[in-house]
Amino acid sequence: MSSRCALLYTRPNCPLCEEAEEILHTYGYSVQSIDITLDQDLLEKFESCIPVVEIDGKIRFRGKINEILLLRLIGN
Repeated sequence: MSSRCALLYTRPNCPLCEEAEEILHTYGYSVQSIDITLDQDLLEKFESCIPVVEIDGKIRFRGKINEILLLRLIGN
């Protein structure tokens, strides 16, 4: 099992967020979803650009995952 982990900033009923989670799982990531609607600071920070994907403490994707760039991060 992979030790790859990602934080996914999301909100309810977000098709792009669901797609991002599926893509991350496909590439072996365990995903911790964080609902931005439950935190006012996160809501203000990410409201217009979700999903937001954080890997290794850095925000890597906003809005949509670029699978080519994700593969580069993985090192394949």
